[in-house]
Amino acid sequence: MAQNDTVTRILDTAEVLFAERGFAETSLRTITSKAKVNLAAVNYHFGSKKSLIQAVFARYLDPFTERFHGALDDLERRYQGQAIPLEELLETMARSVLEVPAERNSLKVFMRLLGLAYSQAQGHLRRYIQQDYGSVFTRFTELIRQATPELPDAERFWRLHFMLGTVIFTLSGLDALRDIAEKDYDEHVTVRDLVRRLRPVVVAAMQAPLPAPAPAGAQEA
Repeated sequence: MAQNDTVTRILDTAEVLFAERGFAETSLRTITSKAKVNLAAVNYHFGSKKSLIQAVFARYLDPFTERFHGALDDLERRYQGQAIPLEELLETMARSVLEVPAERNSLKVFMRLLGLAYSQAQGHLRRYIQQDYGSVFTRFTELIRQATPELPDAERFWRLHFMLGTVIFTLSGLDALRDIAEKDYDEHVTVRDLVRRLRPVVVAAMQAPLPAPAPAGAQEA
């Protein structure tokens, strides 16, 4: 088996197993068994399970970061120093997110992996993403700040994470949602249909009125 074929087989198998079972629940032996390679091959090419997890994400995040930076460059040239509208920023992000996994027909896997990166205790992965890909997310967050000057920084932080959770939940459950739409509402739904319906929801969430302050003396959970 050629070296590149071995690496690709390990990565293809690992990303599916991680998405299905989680990081902690997926052992290297399970990956090697499914990929039909020996454990030495994983150690040789990746060195550790942590490095393998990071390599799985890099296959998505390397091309995503390049595309997203390019798309933001185009927006900034078009608006020439003016604040870019929130709808434009979110549409650009959605388009960039869809383009990369679409090339490999694995949007659902990508979304599940993103959800796991936040929901499972993988501190090394969050540090890796921040270190290697933080620049594009910092840039996007700054453009969102310019588009929503009325929001306090802390409120903007929470709304961005609520938005991310909504997108990940929706797209990672794509198959189930399609089945429900077809059986209950006689609708055949594409990914772009979902994004079209999702966009006004997340825009409205970002632009919603600020929550009322808690009453004085109220008990906090």
